[in-house]
Amino acid sequence: MSFLTVLATEGGFSINLNPLETNLINLVIVIGVLVYFLKGFLGDMLDRRRQSILKELDDAEARLKAATTELSKAQGELASAQQKAEKIRADGKARAEAIRADGEKRTIEAMAALKQDALADLNAEGARLTEELRRQAALAAIDKVLADLPGRLDEKTQSQLIDASISNLEDA
Repeated sequence: MSFLTVLATEGGFSINLNPLETNLINLVIVIGVLVYFLKGFLGDMLDRRRQSILKELDDAEARLKAATTELSKAQGELASAQQKAEKIRADGKARAEAIRADGEKRTIEAMAALKQDALADLNAEGARLTEELRRQAALAAIDKVLADLPGRLDEKTQSQLIDASISNLEDA
């Protein structure tokens, strides 16, 4: 029988207070024994689980701190590397600009030297041609004079010319 029983005759509910019939004593004993024995077992198990969870939380906190430290260190190194890279890039640009400017300067100097050499060659060639033209003109004039001279010089004029030439040679 149970603790609550239905009275069929009266058509309602009633409470059975006889502990032996209701197994209430048996239930209290079983629950008491379970609580007594399981209290230590479950308490120890729950305590170990709590300690394990706390240890895992402490480990996770330590790993988080270490990761945060490493992240800060890596960010510092990254910033340093970026500064070095920027400096290297700026130095490279400055060096490239200096090399370009030096190359332009050397090219201009080389072109100026070539122009000077060309002008010197041109002037030398011009002087040589001028001298050649003078020589040819002088030879042509001499040839013309020599061709015209026998017809223009008579004996008396020829003798005067020879005397004048000798006198010029003696003065020199």
